[in-house]
Amino acid sequence: MEPLPMAHKSRTAPGPKPPPWLKVRLKTGENYLAIKDLMRLQTLHTVCEEAMCPNIYECWEARTATFLILGDVCTRNCGFCAITTGRPTGLDLLEPKRVAQSVKNMGLKHVVITSVTRDDLPDGGAQIFSGCIEEIRKEVPGCSVEVLTPDLMGNWEALSTIVKARPDIFNHNTESVPRMYSWVRPKARYERTMEFLRRIKQQDPTMVTKSGIMVGLGETREEIHRVLCDMRENMVDVLTVGQYLRPDQQHLPVEKYYTPEEFREIQMEALQLGFRHVESGPLVRSSYHAASQIPQEV
Repeated sequence: MEPLPMAHKSRTAPGPKPPPWLKVRLKTGENYLAIKDLMRLQTLHTVCEEAMCPNIYECWEARTATFLILGDVCTRNCGFCAITTGRPTGLDLLEPKRVAQSVKNMGLKHVVITSVTRDDLPDGGAQIFSGCIEEIRKEVPGCSVEVLTPDLMGNWEALSTIVKARPDIFNHNTESVPRMYSWVRPKARYERTMEFLRRIKQQDPTMVTKSGIMVGLGETREEIHRVLCDMRENMVDVLTVGQYLRPDQQHLPVEKYYTPEEFREIQMEALQLGFRHVESGPLVRSSYHAASQIPQEV
C-alpha cells in the first residue's frame, strides 16, 4: 500500500528519542582549532558550522573543510536545513580569491565548495563556483576540489559554467524520495534533480558525479531503492546516505532512526546497483570522507 503524504504533519510534532549510536565524541585537536581561527580571520562561512554537521571535529582535524559561499542566507526554506532563510543581499566577487587563500593558509588537502541557494541570481551563483575552482587550482595545485551545488533552477548554461571549470567531483544532492519533495524540498523538483545529474555527465562524461539522500523522514525502503535506481540510470558514481537529524523544533521531525545494520544493507544494495563508492551510516553527510572519493579512487 502506498504510504500517505505527510504534508499534514506539523514541523513542531515530537519525534522518537535519538539512539545511543548517534552520540559524537568531541575532539578539538590542533588542526581543528587552527582551521576555526582561520575561518574567523577570513570572515568565511562553512556548512560544517552553519548546518551543525556532527563530523566537523573529524573532518577539520583531517584538514578537510566544506566552504559555504554566496553568503549565509538561503532563498529557500527546506524542512530539514538549519541554514538561515531570507533575502540575501549583494554578491562578493572577491570571494573566490579569499576562499583560495584560506585553502592555502589552512594547508587543506581536499576542499568542498557548497553554497546557499541563490534563486535571486540569474546564474544561481555559478560564476562564483567556477571562480573558486579556478583560484584554488592557482593557489593550491595539489588540493582536490569538490563542488556541491543547488539545482540552479534548471539553468543549464549556468551548469555548464561550473562543469567547464572541471572540479574533481561534482555533487548535487537528491536529499529525499519523490513523494516527499513538496515539504522536504520546497521549490525543488525531483525530475529536475535527476536531469541535473544526467546533464553533468552529458556535458563531461569523465566527470565524477555524486549525490546523497537523508533517511528517517518517513520514506520506505522501496522508495529508497527506486531513488538509487534512478541515480544509477542518470550515471551517478558516488552515493552518500545518512540519518536525518532534526536541527531544532522548527524543522521536520524524525520519523525513524535507522540502525547501523540497515545502513550497511543500503550500502550493499547500492554497490550491487553499480555505484563505485558508497558512504552509508548514521552520521554520514555529503562531505564525509570526501577526500577518499577523488577520481583515481572511484
